[in-house]
Amino acid sequence: MNISVHDPFNAVEDPQLPSLRVALDPEMARHEFKRRLSRLSGDGKLRLRAVRVTRHKPGRRCVVEYDVEVDRPDVPKETLTLIGKTRARRSGNEGFRMQESFWNGGFDAANADEISVPEPIGVISELQMWFQRKVVGVSSETLLVGSEGPTVARRIAEAIRKVHCAKIPTDKKHNIDDELRILRDCLSQVAILRPDWWLRLQRVLRECERLAANTPFPISCGIHRDFYSSQVIVDGRQVWLLDFDLYCSGDRGLDAGNFIAHITEQSLRELGNSQALANVEKAFEDRFLELTGESARYAVKTYTLLTLARHIFLSTKFPERCHLTHALLSICERRLEIH
Repeated sequence: MNISVHDPFNAVEDPQLPSLRVALDPEMARHEFKRRLSRLSGDGKLRLRAVRVTRHKPGRRCVVEYDVEVDRPDVPKETLTLIGKTRARRSGNEGFRMQESFWNGGFDAANADEISVPEPIGVISELQMWFQRKVVGVSSETLLVGSEGPTVARRIAEAIRKVHCAKIPTDKKHNIDDELRILRDCLSQVAILRPDWWLRLQRVLRECERLAANTPFPISCGIHRDFYSSQVIVDGRQVWLLDFDLYCSGDRGLDAGNFIAHITEQSLRELGNSQALANVEKAFEDRFLELTGESARYAVKTYTLLTLARHIFLSTKFPERCHLTHALLSICERRLEIH
């Protein structure tokens, strides 16, 4: 059987991810699927049809999609796509267990509130990869810029609030000092690239530190910690939450602020105006605070600005975004009231 393989990043040659040689070999992958993914195939047959590398961060991680056909007794034949995730020096068990904890903790596909995570399927240790079912829907990044943007934003606020209330256990912790440490490193790298901005960057950092010092000490809960529009798939009312790799205990305001700041950056990048999606940001924040309480408002403001300041650095990492760097610096100065 001819199984197509599409690897536009040449990830198969990544020396830090040697398991990809097996994962991207259609015959070897097909063999492992038949042996290890019994949760999906049961007593039936599982056939591999296509393999596609969709993301690759050299030396660190890779995402691969597998089109499969499942033929079980007395059940209609099913065609679906599995998403396999691998990280350097990881077995895949941790990511799978976290996804399964959410799936079994009220985020399955059949729950009444229609806020879910993709179904976890299994781990194949030989591939150092764990698998989930690919879901149907549209990235909220696309929807937020449309006429339904505010409605979608309010729904997403409800979704992240559910995460914060879920009480999924984790040993990882992340606090505002950790955020400031990351920001200091990011801005120092920008200063190396643009030494003429050093004083401006130092002022931004000082104001961010002042905001952080005045932020009320939070009651910690489980947070996503990498929450932005691309991590949310929407299909009508159904919301799918993705990528809990950084899930930890922390301030709920971090998730909200991170989400809002990413909308600001998207607005600047796609529409040329950082205020173009202000109504979407407000819809998300209003609904989040309605559900969470006014006590979270200052933290949301703080983490929004910390994330925007980090975007100054992030813009330098993508050639197509470098033209935004100075605009992001100016936005941060304006919002931090630096004169």
